Amino acid sequence: MTHFDYDLFVIGAGSGGVRAARIAATHGAKVAIAEEYRFGGTCVIRGCVPKKLLVYASRFQDDFEDAAGFGWTVGERQFDWATLIANKDAEIGRLEGIYKRNLERAGVTIFESRAVLEGPHIVRLAKPHKTVRAKTILVATGGWPNLDNELEGCEHVITSNEAFHLKEMPKRVIVAGGGYIAVEFAGIFAGLGAETTLIYRGPKILRGFDEDVRDALMEELPRRGIRIVTEKVFTRIEKSGTGLVGHVTGGGRLEADAIMFAIGRTPNTAGLGLEAAGVETTRNGAIKVDGHSRTNIESIYAVGDVTDRVALTPVAIREGHAFADSLYGGRPWSTDYEMIPTAVFSTPEVGTVGMTEAEARAAHSEIDIYKARFRPMKGTLSGREERMLMKLIVEAKGGRVLGCHIVGPDAGEMVQMAAIAMRMGATKADFDRTMALHPSAAEELVTMREKWTPPAG
Repeated sequence: MTHFDYDLFVIGAGSGGVRAARIAATHGAKVAIAEEYRFGGTCVIRGCVPKKLLVYASRFQDDFEDAAGFGWTVGERQFDWATLIANKDAEIGRLEGIYKRNLERAGVTIFESRAVLEGPHIVRLAKPHKTVRAKTILVATGGWPNLDNELEGCEHVITSNEAFHLKEMPKRVIVAGGGYIAVEFAGIFAGLGAETTLIYRGPKILRGFDEDVRDALMEELPRRGIRIVTEKVFTRIEKSGTGLVGHVTGGGRLEADAIMFAIGRTPNTAGLGLEAAGVETTRNGAIKVDGHSRTNIESIYAVGDVTDRVALTPVAIREGHAFADSLYGGRPWSTDYEMIPTAVFSTPEVGTVGMTEAEARAAHSEIDIYKARFRPMKGTLSGREERMLMKLIVEAKGGRVLGCHIVGPDAGEMVQMAAIAMRMGATKADFDRTMALHPSAAEELVTMREKWTPPAG
């Protein structure tokens, strides 16, 4: 009979790995987990959590400016980057401690070490230098920011990893990219007072989002001082006497104190020993898995961003939980990837769930569109011109709500609640029968009655 040191060995202590390890241990499995950096992974340490804290900081400028319209006189104000980063670091340290304590309480053995595969059941640890045998291995090493290593001067740029630990806030920032991270950090830097440019290779930011959402952000971000440069990329980056110079396609140049690349993320599988274990990967290094997160090797599973399915923290958590319940809890189930709500914590914020209009038109013979564009009530006294977008996409036959898209304050909070109704199959008639909460922006979701028709011509 083969001896195993552990029933389960988890490589990577991010959201998915920690959830899987903890749940498996509570089901009675003997579990160990290894993490070479810090517990909590991308989301807690260098992703969603610290980013949201910085987003909060960046929005205080709006509050100060809006206060005058409501009768408040705000005195001299000053922002200190070092204080923000120190307080952010303290909170991240607190959360990391919670992650560790939860694992320890569940009885999980913790290795603060790099771990690599040496076979279907063998893991080699760097600290202490030894190998362990596990009946099942779960890889949950997440993703890593992309860099264009072929670009001359690439060594001068930073990614989101470094942005969270800058000693000083740059006065001039260029953010390259057009997705979640790029748009969010452009808003952070601009809100904190930096001269900010967003450069993107495509014609519009937020590729894959509903076109009305994309258009709304393209309209609103420049109002906040964010310069958007589209259909251009860097050809060379060099240091100058006053900072950095980025040369772009077409012969232009952009100057800044810092250039941040947010051009996507790659599954973090380099040097993990997947080849030695016989695990199949895709061209970009993602681990291939089936609907139950199992690889082509019976004893090895993978969850989270390392599989390149849906790169969102709640998805990784759900995948890890499903894995642990299925293997160790006697309750087999798999993650459902339909109707996943998501938010872009830009300013203004984006919240979305379900199909885009393009997706709905491709999947259904006929759809109805309801949308409203308006200035939030707070803007009437503050004088702020920012406008909200509310959009519902409805299946014409049967009336089921297929998509909900919001741009504006608290969009993410509203979409989370809308997602519950939509998961239950809510129709437009259900929305219409729901009493409005007045006065609120969210009431537009239940008061829109007129179908939108495209303008003639």
